[in-house]
Amino acid sequence: MKTGFLITARLKSTRLKLKLLLPLNGKTVIERVIERAKSVSGIDEIVLCTSKESQDLPLVRIAADQDIYYFNGHPDDVLMRLHDAAIFYHMDYFIGITADNPLFSIYYANILCDMVKQDPSIDFAVTTGLPVGMNIYAIKTKALQVICKVKQEIDTEIWGSLINRPEIFNVVEYPVKKEDAIPVERVTLDEPLDFMFFKKIYNSYPPDYVIEEPDLQNLLIGQPDMKDINSCVVQASLTEEKRIQIDDFFKSHHDHILKVKNQIYSV
Repeated sequence: MKTGFLITARLKSTRLKLKLLLPLNGKTVIERVIERAKSVSGIDEIVLCTSKESQDLPLVRIAADQDIYYFNGHPDDVLMRLHDAAIFYHMDYFIGITADNPLFSIYYANILCDMVKQDPSIDFAVTTGLPVGMNIYAIKTKALQVICKVKQEIDTEIWGSLINRPEIFNVVEYPVKKEDAIPVERVTLDEPLDFMFFKKIYNSYPPDYVIEEPDLQNLLIGQPDMKDINSCVVQASLTEEKRIQIDDFFKSHHDHILKVKNQIYSV
């Protein structure tokens, strides 16, 4: 079984321009994400999944400099980009994260990686209980093939409700241990206040130190005011209308989707 690590990354952000190239204690945000991906064990290949747009060329150069692979895919359809990258690199499964999450959980990425290797019946696994930006997921490539075959959406930047479908797939939600809880709601990079939050965290440790959950816990307990830096930032999510539309699609096309799944899984 071949398991990869896919990082979705683009430089199109408008709320915080070129955010992935911003510095965090001597390394760019995207380099911090790659650094963490390299710390996950059991991974065969790390691939930075970006677009064919010229604005994303700096990310391709960074991937080459960091000695990882890259893939230039669909600019807006994130799921199709992940699908095409996983197929191109012949992955059976992949662990994934978006590049605006430079403190995703390495510990739980290792757990999910081990989980899918031990139980290949799993289609989609995701951790729950960590702040937005720290949870991690694993996807079977064939499950993603099914979704990309049947879905109607092109803009899939927020795609969780398309594959977290227990009525179609074997979905495993892995709750984090209570002792690993982090006392904030968001640890993700969307706006300038988020960047201030991350700078504060990374400047609290040596430049080459890889920050883990206990480090972040201790830091936030020792400096509780840090939680207020970006507490006013609202996390983007699917509208209720869009969520209902997706749910209705899966209900009305349930038998057809299962048929497509059986065809793909039988190969």
